[in-house]
Amino acid sequence: MKKYLLSVLALSAVIFFAGCGNEEKPEPLSNDAGAPGKAQTELAPSFKLTSIDNKQVSLDDYKGKVVLLDFWATWCPPCRKGIPDLIELQKRYQGRLVVIGISVDQPDTKPEVVPFAQKMGINYPVVYSDGNVDMLYGGIEAIPTSFIIDKEGKVVKKTVGLESIENYISVIETLL
Repeated sequence: MKKYLLSVLALSAVIFFAGCGNEEKPEPLSNDAGAPGKAQTELAPSFKLTSIDNKQVSLDDYKGKVVLLDFWATWCPPCRKGIPDLIELQKRYQGRLVVIGISVDQPDTKPEVVPFAQKMGINYPVVYSDGNVDMLYGGIEAIPTSFIIDKEGKVVKKTVGLESIENYISVIETLL
C-alpha cells in the first residue's frame, strides 16, 4: 500500500510539472505552427463537435473573432488550475474572443465533465473531442495544450502545458 501511494504521488508530481500525457502523434499541423517569429500561414483545422449541452460547435462559427482552443481533461491538475484564467479571459474579451474547451476525457471520466464545468462556472463552450480533432491539431501529446487562432483563422500560438494569463493577454491584445 505504501509503495502504491508513493507511486501515485510521484506520478502526480510528473503530471503537474510536465502536463498530462497523451500518446497520439500524427502531425497535420507543421511543427512550426504557432512558433514565435514564424510567418503564420497555416489555417487552423476546422471541426464540428458536440458540446456538453448537446449543441454542435464549429470553429467556422467564430470567424472574425480570436479563438483560444484549450485541450484539457477533468482529471488533469494543470488543466484544472488554468480554467479560472480562461473564464477571466472569456469575460474580459466578451464578443471579441471565444475560448473553446475541448475535453479529451475518455469514457470512464466523460460523465464528470458536465458537473465539473458547472461547479467551476465555466462560461465558454465546452465540447467533447471526437479523437479526430486531436490528430488535426498535430496529435495532442500532453494536456493542457492550447492554440490561439487569429481573426483570419490562422494558428498564431501553440502552448503545451499551463500558460499564464499574462502570456495569453499579451498575444490576444496584439490580435484584437
